[in-house]
Parts: sequence; structure tokens; C-alpha cells
Amino acid sequence: MVDAPGVVKKDAQEYAQILGIQAGMTVQEVGWDDDCDAGISEAVEDAIGEELLDEDTDELCDVVLLWWREEDGDLVDGLVDAIRPLADNGRIWLLTPGAGKPGTVAPGEISESAQLAGLVQTKAERLGEWQGSCLEASGPQK
Repeated sequence: MVDAPGVVKKDAQEYAQILGIQAGMTVQEVGWDDDCDAGISEAVEDAIGEELLDEDTDELCDVVLLWWREEDGDLVDGLVDAIRPLADNGRIWLLTPGAGKPGTVAPGEISESAQLAGLVQTKAERLGEWQGSCLEASGPQK
């Protein structure tokens, strides 16, 4: 990374663009662990110009980055918890290990869990070794 800082920055900008994250947004990160891609988190911090909020924040958030693995428990419960700090028109980016990786979550489980939590999947993006699913409230938000 040190040899090519321009490459790292380019990837960071791409991740933030893919996630639709821009300066001035408030972003919370939930479920981060050693197996997560720090590059994604750093890209978001670069884009918003500040650190990500942790799991215990009381602030309203525009975006929640929810790192989730199959063994993390009930996905519906995790999504319901992630909805709580969301501002109106906020969204959750559910980040799960890519296909064939330990902890992969089946796409059917993601869509079913999202629906049970009152969310709908609006996008799916590959982010390095992780799969990102953009989830938004399925009902009116106004």
C-alpha cells in the first residue's frame, strides 16, 4: 500500500461511490471484526471526512454499514437493530462474505430477512472479498 498511495485512494473513492456515500453523511459501522475489509471502512471515512460512528451511537445516521456473517445469529434481528439509528430515507449496506468464503450468507436469506425487517434490497455490489446489499425501508418514508 505504501508504494502506491494513488491506487489506494482510487479504490477508496470507488468504494464510496459504489456505496453512494458522500461528504457530510453520517455513517455508523456495526459488526466490524478482524476479517472485515478495512479498505471499505477507510474509503467511507475518506469520503465523509470523519470517523465512522460505532455501534453505541445515539446519533441518527444516513447509512449503516452492517458487517454480517452466517454465524453472527439471526439476520432479521440484526437488521431490525440496524434500522433504529437510521434517519428518514437512510439505508443499510449489508456486507457479507463473498460466495465461497467462510460465513457466506445465501442471497435468498438476505432478501427474506430484509423483507421480514421491513426492508427491500435495491442494489447488490461486489466490494473486494465482500458482497454488499443495499437495503432501504419498503414503506413510505415521508
